[in-house]
Amino acid sequence: MRTVAFPKILCCLVIPASVVAQGSFDVVKRSRTRGKGAASGTAVREVREKWDARKSAVVVCDMWNEHWCKGATRRGAEVAPRIDAFVREARRLGSTIVHAPSGCMKTYTGHPSRKRAQETPKAKSLPPLIARWCHSIPEESGGVYPVDQSDGGCDCDPRCQGGGPWTKQTELIGIDEGPSDVISDSGEEIWSVFAQRGIDNVFVVGVHTNMCVLGRPFGLRNLSRYGKNVVLVRDLTDTMYNPEAWPRVDHFRGTDLIVEHIEKFVCPTITSADVLGGEAFRFPRDVRPKVVIAVAEREYQTWETLPRFVVDSLESRLGLDVTIVRGKANSGPGRNFIPGLREALEDADLLFLSVRRRALPAADLAAVRAHVAAGGPVVGIRTSSHSFDTRGKHPDGHAEWRDFDPAVLGGNYRGHHGNGPTTTVTMVPGARAHPILAGVQGEFESVGSLYQVSPLEKGTTPLLTGAIPGKPAEPVAWTNVHGRSRVFYTSLGHAKDFETAAFRRLLENGILWALDRRIPAPPAKG
Repeated sequence: MRTVAFPKILCCLVIPASVVAQGSFDVVKRSRTRGKGAASGTAVREVREKWDARKSAVVVCDMWNEHWCKGATRRGAEVAPRIDAFVREARRLGSTIVHAPSGCMKTYTGHPSRKRAQETPKAKSLPPLIARWCHSIPEESGGVYPVDQSDGGCDCDPRCQGGGPWTKQTELIGIDEGPSDVISDSGEEIWSVFAQRGIDNVFVVGVHTNMCVLGRPFGLRNLSRYGKNVVLVRDLTDTMYNPEAWPRVDHFRGTDLIVEHIEKFVCPTITSADVLGGEAFRFPRDVRPKVVIAVAEREYQTWETLPRFVVDSLESRLGLDVTIVRGKANSGPGRNFIPGLREALEDADLLFLSVRRRALPAADLAAVRAHVAAGGPVVGIRTSSHSFDTRGKHPDGHAEWRDFDPAVLGGNYRGHHGNGPTTTVTMVPGARAHPILAGVQGEFESVGSLYQVSPLEKGTTPLLTGAIPGKPAEPVAWTNVHGRSRVFYTSLGHAKDFETAAFRRLLENGILWALDRRIPAPPAKG
């Protein structure tokens, strides 16, 4: 938590403790820009912002006590405790909490938080359509809605029957009677509360992403088109989607598709980890392989290239569940921290590294070692050959893994040639049949400096070599097996490499190989 100084008050004013400014939020807003992505026609953009908690609100959308679909009721109960934790932390920091269980206002007749919403003076400038459901906004006209919801979205067997059994918000999410909380399902009331309290920033959590979260009078579309700095908390939501309907994908992938649509056309998203720390929420039945990507380097812009690669390749094409954790500083006291790494590794199927010379807190590095010791797959690019080697320069309580490169990756990093010469990448003779090279063209170029890594450790399998004029060729991609861990490493990873189809395919295949999953055949030519 970050604290801010209280402003000087020149009059005798008593402010309730629950609404006194206590902190701010450091959020990473993810959005998508159409027409620029190398693989799918979109580019991912992440922007870090600091929000004043006093000027922020959380809208809890339709987290009812029961739903007509049993599957939806179950998933709602699973995510509710994390939403409650999110709400509690936002309230503690001084934010407004809006509980919006639509159609249930009679239940809250006389409740202090319901009366507070009703008694708020109507805003002087109400948006013209804030009282109505919003089915689309002009920005969405450029896209195709990504899932078919015409069958109601129930994925139970047998299918549940429609109806409205809900009577209130689930009791798994607490409602405070103090001044921080209001209860309303009215767009006009909620907008008026925001106007009275100077709310500029809005987090939206709850269900269902493809229906109420988007369309309610207080939903994402209205808040976005009328100028609020609104985000969807993308791990604290669910979709009414039946995998038997188009596009016939896994239920949780269906939610991902809606999130992608929102990020393109409606508003950015964040994860609950931005507020709560640790790891984003994951539904228990979401059994997709989980990839944890750690980014902590300042040389090759992987804080920009990897999120794009994740969206275009790992999530969209391969259907993997990806968590990105980031080092927040390149110098100073915070340099040797990657917040959330230890928690994310607790149930990770694969650790992907783009890290340069970080000595982690001892417990965090122990989590990395434990992942490897348990046979967890590892993929590394570029500077990850010296991820945890700070040459002995690190704070007390932090730890290095100086032989990580030879011991785990199987490499022998000794430095790199100077920038300038283009590296010609070719296949190692006899490696053509290796599954990681499926669909990778036989020769391509890289503008990144060529790493000096020879000789590799015994047991490695070289796949690609790189050459520059006047210097010996060096391995640039290989596999290793460390204990039970399948390991893939490439010294490629310059920002320009991600613009090359051969490199993206290499990285996709390397991740699938490390996970011991089938690598799809390249598309037929012609």
